[in-house]
Amino acid sequence: MNVNLYGTQGKWLMADLGVSFADPNYPGIDVVLPDLGFIEERSADLLGLVITHGHEDHIGAIPYLALDLGCPIYATAFTAGLIRAKLDEEGLADRVKVKLVKVGQPVKIGPFAVEWVPMAHSIPEMNALLIETKHGRVFHTGDWKLDETPVIGQPSGEAALRAIGDRGVLALMGDSTNVFNNEASGSEASVKADLEREIAAAPGRVLVTTFASNVARLQTLGQVAVATGRQLCVAGRSLDRITKIARAVGYLPDFPPTVDFDSAMRLKPRELMIVATGGQGEARAALSRIAHGSHRLALSEGDTVLFSSKQIPGNEEAIGIVQNALAKRNIRMVTERQAHIHVSGHPGRPEIERLYGWLKPEIVVPVHGERRHMAEHARLAAALGVPASIVQSNGDVVRLAPNGPKIIGHERSGRLVLDGDVILPADGTTLNDRRKLAANGLVTVGVAVDKAGHPRGRPQIGIHGLPVEEDRADFIEDAAEAVLDALTDAPRDEAKKRDAVRLAVRRRATAWTGKKPIVEVLLLRV
Repeated sequence: MNVNLYGTQGKWLMADLGVSFADPNYPGIDVVLPDLGFIEERSADLLGLVITHGHEDHIGAIPYLALDLGCPIYATAFTAGLIRAKLDEEGLADRVKVKLVKVGQPVKIGPFAVEWVPMAHSIPEMNALLIETKHGRVFHTGDWKLDETPVIGQPSGEAALRAIGDRGVLALMGDSTNVFNNEASGSEASVKADLEREIAAAPGRVLVTTFASNVARLQTLGQVAVATGRQLCVAGRSLDRITKIARAVGYLPDFPPTVDFDSAMRLKPRELMIVATGGQGEARAALSRIAHGSHRLALSEGDTVLFSSKQIPGNEEAIGIVQNALAKRNIRMVTERQAHIHVSGHPGRPEIERLYGWLKPEIVVPVHGERRHMAEHARLAAALGVPASIVQSNGDVVRLAPNGPKIIGHERSGRLVLDGDVILPADGTTLNDRRKLAANGLVTVGVAVDKAGHPRGRPQIGIHGLPVEEDRADFIEDAAEAVLDALTDAPRDEAKKRDAVRLAVRRRATAWTGKKPIVEVLLLRV
């Protein structure tokens, strides 16, 4: 979830504005957003949002937060197309200004001059940001790799990057994702041969799942479909959207025509190749629904699924569920471990070493990784002769110049969640209550009392998520007795009566189950 702020002369520039995706600590939540309270309080001095590329962890929060920021967004054509599509879905296309930029042409934004520098990655138009100020230049890498044979686009090569280094680079904000990899990430062009071999040898239908944003991989898969004599079917809304936007800005010119779902299922198995979303195990994505038999496209014994993507840490269980569902159908699966059908979009150590040799930064600030990645990145930078580096945490205020680098303060940098259509604090009452409910369950108590506070009738007990499966009736009877006992000895004050009932029922639930459920009490005066 990337969002970065650069400040100078009292003005601010934001680089990227992404989302993260929820884990089990956020029950009922899919999307996690950054808390921008710091810059929202200074929004009059925020001059622009500059975007490196169109992955969700770099642009996904824009439709939810950009309107409150009130600043223009700067992006290249393909990335701008993705952003506009998101804004349009939220009805904000006419309310948030998106300005097109061209690579190699600096844009003056207040005291900043920003140049978009094309780099290779797993999505078109990934650009590093060369941010120039009166104190020096910052090279903000974004996500990148070195690829001398890219399938789409023309990233900057050694000569262009050396030229930037010769102009002087004060600080480099560097991608740390693959810093422990001792080999280069590899060229996108290198996966074509193994994809073609696997698909040509498959006896039945073939489904390939990959990241929807990897337009270069889509280009390769289109070529492979033609080479292996298979017709192409695309399954997944994000794939449809990405393909449409890519074509609109001039990518995928030779992508073969696709067939619809019904036509696809009428083809002979060896004539069909499906490209689908869902390689990370997303429950509502096309691959998951196909694996569980709830999609119009179907696979059966003799068919093959190729996972042309890397398993993102944290998604192991979700991916395993999908793969087990496929295995039950005797569907053969091939991952990057069995064949060379995927390359990373992030730099290994050899690529980092080459880039630093060309740019010669004075300071390195590792970003984009866990703490262990960033710490190792700093150690690598030192070994490469970079004069200074600093490992920061979310919310740290780092002075780069003059007399930097130095952490000079810390600001709040919390998380928000998108809960339905409402944005909430990730550590607020709603999510905390939901976590308690998920962990311990809920017991509801309704009881009528007269003016003297004496119970009338039998208390009504409701149970939600408490482990009393076979003894439910007995527990309800015991809890009702606990309510009556508590009311007999309770003070006349109504709030104290409710609290006495709540504690009595909770103690009884703990005695039965070992759990401490939430207990809600309703006293009805009669």
